[in-house]
Amino acid sequence: MTVFAFTRHTGVRVAEIGFALIALAGVLLAVAPTGRFGRSGAVAGGVSLAAGAIVVIVAIRWGSFGSYF
Repeated sequence: MTVFAFTRHTGVRVAEIGFALIALAGVLLAVAPTGRFGRSGAVAGGVSLAAGAIVVIVAIRWGSFGSYF
């Protein structure tokens, strides 16, 4: 049973959003200890990393991201 039905192009776009969230998490986790965000920046970075990873998993599973066929 298919939960989501993405075209290949939509799968690539969803993966791009996931990778952008992961990049945002990297920036937040790098800047949080030295900036004024402190602990809340680290929490936001962790949440962004988890959300980005879930979005990339969805793109791989249902969006045919990374497949040639």
